[in-house]
Amino acid sequence: MLAVFSFVYWIFFVLTLPFLFAVALVVFVLTAPFDPRRVALQLWSCAWASFYVVVNPLWRSRVVGREKLPWNGAAVLVANHLSMLDILVLYGVFRPFKWVSKAELFRVPFVGWNMWLNDCVPVWRGDRESVRKMMAHCRAHLARGAPVMIFPEGTRSPDGRLQAFKDGAFRLAVDANVPVIPIAVSGTSEALPKHGMVLRQRMRAEVHVLDPIHPSAFDGPAALREAVRDAIAAALPPEHRPGA
Repeated sequence: MLAVFSFVYWIFFVLTLPFLFAVALVVFVLTAPFDPRRVALQLWSCAWASFYVVVNPLWRSRVVGREKLPWNGAAVLVANHLSMLDILVLYGVFRPFKWVSKAELFRVPFVGWNMWLNDCVPVWRGDRESVRKMMAHCRAHLARGAPVMIFPEGTRSPDGRLQAFKDGAFRLAVDANVPVIPIAVSGTSEALPKHGMVLRQRMRAEVHVLDPIHPSAFDGPAALREAVRDAIAAALPPEHRPGA
């Protein structure tokens, strides 16, 4: 039964993409002249993603601590990565930010095109020049007061447990002297694990926005990285913590 429901849901998802992207295009054209950070377009993108959660009777998502995210001000947002569904539920924070995402996603019709309109940050994994450009792009966003959102694990967890973090997000925060805001995501891997597109069970996702952590309190990116990882691990259910 879930296989049939998954097929119907993903068909609905694909068929509605052109219409929702058309709205994004209109929002972009109307607001670009006076909205250089593209906040209006980002809020529409949040509504677009949240629509796919709301219309699915098997899915529910809850955001705790949304008020800790800035409307206007630079920050590096970091979240653990369990499932493709993390993207949908993280949009539920309804705050301005720029995704850092693998470059392949920018080629996906409608979804990737909307990422280009939002001036999200592409990166080719393993390509040093691409990483350099990604860091420069992120610094430019931070300089304009636009937060960036990064999955510091680099890829989805294969078993739902928190993986080691890479340094990039924390070097950015140290260089720009901006806070890191940890975000703990749970409940998505059970609904849609890393491999496959068949919905497995009901989703009861939770997004916990934690207190900002400022790099000035730490001796370099490595110490900041471990403090942020510890904060996220402590906010996750036991089954998602390292070594669970």
